Amino acid sequence: MATIFFVTDVAGDVATDGWSSHLLVETGATIALVAGVVFGALQLRWLIVRIRLDETAIATARGAMSDLVRQRFLDWQLTGAEADVALFALKGFDATEIATLRGAASGTIRAQLARIYAKSGVHSQVGLMALMVEDLIEVDAVRNVGGKQ
Repeated sequence: MATIFFVTDVAGDVATDGWSSHLLVETGATIALVAGVVFGALQLRWLIVRIRLDETAIATARGAMSDLVRQRFLDWQLTGAEADVALFALKGFDATEIATLRGAASGTIRAQLARIYAKSGVHSQVGLMALMVEDLIEVDAVRNVGGKQ
């Protein structure tokens, strides 16, 4: 709105009074204002495109992670209940929280976690999480950290 006001004001002043040093300064400021609006609009458009690309990348990564988890659960031959418990463990819930969420006894959840750890070849919840993260990290990416090859 301010840009439209200043452009109209400068155009009206030039039409009625002609050019003066004051109008040259006002015209320069108006041109700068228009340039700022245009640049701001372009920047906003670029940010919206970046957000959409980032959202797409996150959705793709989420799907890949879900596929990986599902495949590992199949590889380990987890039962449905064990898969549910393992998923909660991967999300960072402890045995008591998982028991509450599943409406089960803490001892049952601990036993299921022990079977999950045995089937996956780890000894703890942290080990389970690390195993999943390890599958996500490409070997070449680790070798190239810091530009080393």
